[in-house]
Amino acid sequence: MEEDYYKERKLKEAMFYYHSLQRRGGRFHRLSKGTQDTITDKIPVAVHTAITTAIRQMIELSLTSSNYIYPIKIDHKWSFEQREKEVRKVINRYKTTARLEGAGTGAGGIILGMADFPLLLSIKMKCLFDIGRIYGFDVTAFSERVFLLQIFSATFSSSETRVKLWEEIRHWNKVTGAIEDVNWRVLQQEYRDHIDLIKMIQMLPGVGAFVGAIINGKFLEQLGTAAMHAYRIRMLT
Repeated sequence: MEEDYYKERKLKEAMFYYHSLQRRGGRFHRLSKGTQDTITDKIPVAVHTAITTAIRQMIELSLTSSNYIYPIKIDHKWSFEQREKEVRKVINRYKTTARLEGAGTGAGGIILGMADFPLLLSIKMKCLFDIGRIYGFDVTAFSERVFLLQIFSATFSSSETRVKLWEEIRHWNKVTGAIEDVNWRVLQQEYRDHIDLIKMIQMLPGVGAFVGAIINGKFLEQLGTAAMHAYRIRMLT
C-alpha cells in the first residue's frame, strides 16, 4: 500500500514536470535568436569545434561502447522507492564530481575551459547510465542507450525541441522504433546553443572557477531530475 502511494505521488510529480515544460522555457532558452547569435559569434571557432567533437564522440561512445558502464551496487529486489533513493545518491555523487571538475577547468581560462566539454559530457553520461541500471533497465541494449540520449537531448535543448522530445519520452514504448533515426547533428547544435553563454562566462578570468563549479553542479541536477521523471513516466504509466 505504501509503495503504491509512493508511485502515485511520484507519477503526479513527473506529470507536473512534463506539463510545466510545455508552458515555459528556462532563462537561457528564452534568449532571442539575435541575442543567441551574438553570443555564438563571440565564442572562438576552436571552442565550437571542441564542443562539436566532444558531442559526436559522446554519442558514438554512448551507442556503441561500454565506456560509461561501471560497477555499481544494484539489488533487483529493491522497491521503486528504494531505487529512487539510490538514484538520488548517484546524482549527488556526480554533482560533486562535476563541481570539482568545473572549478578546476574554469580556473584555467579558455584552454582548460575547452577541456571541460568532454569531461563534463562523460560525467553526465556515466550518471545517466547508472540511473538507467538502478531503475532496472539493460543499458547494454541499443534501444536503452537511445533512451538515455533522448533524456540528454530533452534536457539540453531549446523550448520547442524539448517539447517534441518529451512528447516522445511520454509515449516511448510506441515511438522507440522511430527514434533510432534521429538526426544527432541537431543534438550537437541544441546542446551547443544551450551552453554557449554559460561557457563563455566560465572562461572569463577571475570568475571561471566559481561559475564552473556552480554551473556544472546545476547541469547534473537538471539532468538527474529529468532522468528520474522520464523513468517515472515510462515505468508508471
